[in-house]
Amino acid sequence: MAAVTAAMVKEVRETSGAGMMDCKKALVEAEGNIEKAIELLREKGLAKAAKKAGRIAAEGLVTSYIHGGRIGVLVEINSETDFVSKNEEFQNFAKDVAMQIAASNPLFISRDEISAEMIEKEKDVLRKQALNEGKPEKIVERMVEGRINKYYKEVCLLEQPFIKDPDMDIQTLLNSKIAKIGENLNIRRFARFVVGEGIEKRQENFAEEVANQIKNK
Repeated sequence: MAAVTAAMVKEVRETSGAGMMDCKKALVEAEGNIEKAIELLREKGLAKAAKKAGRIAAEGLVTSYIHGGRIGVLVEINSETDFVSKNEEFQNFAKDVAMQIAASNPLFISRDEISAEMIEKEKDVLRKQALNEGKPEKIVERMVEGRINKYYKEVCLLEQPFIKDPDMDIQTLLNSKIAKIGENLNIRRFARFVVGEGIEKRQENFAEEVANQIKNK
């Protein structure tokens, strides 16, 4: 298979308007064939989604998901028109996103929300981990880049594998809904609540408690 280069990704992106990661995935799937990659993106609706991305989405809805009475999520998802926000496809998508947040606990919507300072701190931790594992310094930086990409997939909602279909991430799911519904959609913000989170709980030492009870008899 032909190697996928940055120049190839750039060409597919400029032609299709799709996201960089989507272009790279399409090129890998197309075994380096640029025309086939562009066609794949069009078939998946990703090229259409990219063209709609610049349009203002200020309508939409706030939806919720409660899991077992212990985890709750509120998420705001925007559409271009109020009509679309009443669409069953849109509402089901919003519920899926809320469920995703409950299950996967993202910290951000996208990597753009992570400060440069936070990324550098995370890279520094990963760098020290690699060195402590005895990895040669010359490959540590490559390892850090690989691990920071894994970190993005853990903490960024749009990069997480979709819990109902791990073969696609949330960005791909979003793009498919944009193409199907025909409007720009945007996951704007969310809040996730866990019962007791942040409260300092008393640590019980069962063995010590039993020992004390015996002494006091």
